[in-house]
Amino acid sequence: MYEALQAEIVDELKIELQNEQGFSEELLTAKVKSAIREVASARNYPPEYTDAFKEKDMDNYYSQIKAIALYDYTKIGAEGQESYSADGESIIYSDRKTLFAGVLPFARVF
Repeated sequence: MYEALQAEIVDELKIELQNEQGFSEELLTAKVKSAIREVASARNYPPEYTDAFKEKDMDNYYSQIKAIALYDYTKIGAEGQESYSADGESIIYSDRKTLFAGVLPFARVF
């Protein structure tokens, strides 16, 4: 499921990252798959929702999925770091949770 969404995001990110040193399409694809799973999990779809509905709904979160995948890809090797400083240069990473803004779970009434 979500193959078309995944392919579109991977293709777009490949264009953006193709000139980066050490670029790996395999790692990028893994990060996009993971981001899709996380957003789908955050949506908390009720079991009665069809795959077709879920796929259409996930298209609404294209930007969030892309941003999460890019964030995770660029932090490969720096997982767990909140900041980095060397040779007078400092990097402060944003909070990953902010990338999920607007991804709201379905409310369930029991």
